[in-house]
Amino acid sequence: MKIHSPDHAWFTEARYGLFIHWGAYSVAARGEWLANRELIPLEEYKTQYVDAFHAENYDPKQWARLAKEAGMGYAVLTTRHHDGFALWPTACSEFHAGRLGPKRDLVGPFVEAFREVGLKVGLYYSPADWFHPDYPGPHFRDWPRNEDWSSEEARLRFVAYYHAQLRELLTQYGKIDYLWYDGCIPNNLQGKEVNEDLLKLQPHLLINERNGSPSHVHVSEQSIRRPKEDVLWEACMTLNTSWGYHAGDHQWKNPNEVIRLLTETAAGAGNLLLNIGPRGDGSIPEESADILLKVGSWLAQNGDSIHNSTPCNISWNQWGRCTANNNKLYLHIWNEVDGDLCFAEVKNTVKSAKVLATGLPLSIEQDGPRCFIRGLPKMTGNDLTLTLELELDGPPELITEQTSFWIPG
Repeated sequence: MKIHSPDHAWFTEARYGLFIHWGAYSVAARGEWLANRELIPLEEYKTQYVDAFHAENYDPKQWARLAKEAGMGYAVLTTRHHDGFALWPTACSEFHAGRLGPKRDLVGPFVEAFREVGLKVGLYYSPADWFHPDYPGPHFRDWPRNEDWSSEEARLRFVAYYHAQLRELLTQYGKIDYLWYDGCIPNNLQGKEVNEDLLKLQPHLLINERNGSPSHVHVSEQSIRRPKEDVLWEACMTLNTSWGYHAGDHQWKNPNEVIRLLTETAAGAGNLLLNIGPRGDGSIPEESADILLKVGSWLAQNGDSIHNSTPCNISWNQWGRCTANNNKLYLHIWNEVDGDLCFAEVKNTVKSAKVLATGLPLSIEQDGPRCFIRGLPKMTGNDLTLTLELELDGPPELITEQTSFWIPG
């Protein structure tokens, strides 16, 4: 994996992106897998959901403003999920938003709106296409296997089809920063050949690893798993428990939980790609917007502790997490401490300490591996994470490495 190209520096700087699952399935308000889970035939899916998908309140400029205010650096839109319904007028099939449902291009306005506010643009694409005549089928209870193609000719036609759609996405909308693959199953989709061709079209393009090499970004889904290798990586997580809009899913993460996810990923020099599911009309659930804006307010004051973070393995404490950026160490305090904090296990000399959001200087007293930080402001129950900035005499060095996968506290 090529990971140190200057073209990819934006990814490290951002550390936080918006994932958007949106399509005809959003009309049903039962998640994006309903065609498979409910064994829905194609004609019923068209009549019940595609024909009712009008996107009448779709305002990509409002989406982009929200992402910008939330402190995000990029966004990824599901241009085509496993149901095969394309959100742009593809010439490769008749199952697309230019002909059915909204009867207009939904991808172009998205790209334009996010570019306008200075955010990087990512396009999600699933090679799997449940209803395509050459795909093994829509209703496998597990993903189809390589031997489930009806013939080698069908497989080759299907590869040519999805390859052609990706070429459309990468030639019709100007510069695209990130191609986010999903549903690359069966796995004999000639991903290497396809990716090499796409990188000829847009050499700067970041590609996640789900369709093979060449690729650049390792992805962990609904969990934070930092790779052992020195690679770009990203944890993609839902804001509730669903990817596509689900009207019955009220299990929202609160702003502090999102900040914890951010600090966890940034500590490992990774990114958080946080998902929302707009309704079928294009409106964003109020709960989603409210949480994102509250986290954005925290980032406006504490973003230096997240953006462009470097790896930080300092984990021995009972109050939160640490992130780093060169000689700066950031202590993210999740659990309230009473005025003073003892920070241990760091080799470095601590030169100064302050509250990052306000610049309030804090007194420090260092005794060997123990650093006492005095005069912390009192946190209230409504406060989000309190973040301290410590200036060290060099990059953070840990006295005792963490070797177990879990530490008490």
